[in-house]
Amino acid sequence: MSHGTPLAGKRVLELGTMIAAPFATHILSQLGAEVIKIEPPSGDTTRSLVRGGPSGTIIAYSHSKRALCLDLTSEAGREVFRRLAASADVVIHNLAPAAARKLGVTADDCMAANPAVVHVHIKGYAQGPQADDLMTNPIAEAATGAMDDHRVDGRPTRFGPSYHDQFAGTYAVIRVLAALLDPQADEDARRIEIGLYETGLHLAARDLAGMQLKTQLLGALSKEAGGEFSMPGYGAYLTADGRWIYLLILTDAHWAKLTRALAMPEDADPAYARLRDRKKARDTVEAAVASAIGKFAFAEIEERLRAAGLGFHEVMPLERVLETPQARQPGKLRELDYRGLHFEVPEFPGGRSAAPNLPPPELGEHSAQILADLGYASEEVDAILASGGVKAGSDADFAWAPVRRKS
Repeated sequence: MSHGTPLAGKRVLELGTMIAAPFATHILSQLGAEVIKIEPPSGDTTRSLVRGGPSGTIIAYSHSKRALCLDLTSEAGREVFRRLAASADVVIHNLAPAAARKLGVTADDCMAANPAVVHVHIKGYAQGPQADDLMTNPIAEAATGAMDDHRVDGRPTRFGPSYHDQFAGTYAVIRVLAALLDPQADEDARRIEIGLYETGLHLAARDLAGMQLKTQLLGALSKEAGGEFSMPGYGAYLTADGRWIYLLILTDAHWAKLTRALAMPEDADPAYARLRDRKKARDTVEAAVASAIGKFAFAEIEERLRAAGLGFHEVMPLERVLETPQARQPGKLRELDYRGLHFEVPEFPGGRSAAPNLPPPELGEHSAQILADLGYASEEVDAILASGGVKAGSDADFAWAPVRRKS
């Protein structure tokens, strides 16, 4: 095994849609595993989200995978899946429980074909009375307290990115690696369920424990606003030239550095020296910081804060994120050409990537080759393709609609 490819030789089957399972297999691919993305004839939902064609999810998280298109409602498609499962080390999917049973991809189904396989089902809820209920990322936010603390104009609102989906995928990878590392892993250890709900609970553990702590210490429920607003000076502020800057002002030492760096009247004022006092005067402190930041252009603010050793960053619009010198350091971005377009996709952090530098596959792009790899003779491949149980890809599948520009 070469350095940087710890999962070389491992085969992972993905029956994924949207984000959670494709994100998990993306990480496994980056660690050197062969990932075969198995899709129905209708394709992964993210293949048709942008003007009838693939979205950024496909480009970012399905590059360097192989693609097989199976109709698992057909016996021919099921037979191919069973043979493929027998050759796999891991199967990961995020199908609804009822769909997984209908299509024959449950842990029981996969272990009947391969008793040693690691089977991962990322689902809405793990064991419990809601085990068959459906859940999406924003529903997980609503169910576990995150959304109650994220309000826009007073209305509970979902976050922008689908963090719960991505964390669920990451947790799945951790459990897969634990199972693969344990030579004594029994069947129970290889039957892995990751719930979006349980993922959300674990992510909220600190806040839930903190709420219980304050309730018991104070004898009553005590809730503060979101983390940034419970720490005056911790948040986004507008500079004189109209750029937003986010400040990390957590401690009394941070506050002292900030007030000195910006020559604020509050510098050394004992009324604001301690966090508990600043919290009591939150509105006054927030107004003072906003006023101080608003007196300087961004470049001068950046110079002063960096000299003071404070944490901060401009609030970057997406179109400028990859322009910074930090983002452009070697090894941080992957160059991809896909359908005549060029992309720079951030790499998996923490080390040299092991995944080949290939664009995302088209639907069923490798179907015929995978059938041949499984030992089907050429006439059998032709018959299976003709039956519709397996579909070969076409460049015309999920084409982006042309943009109509105003004249």
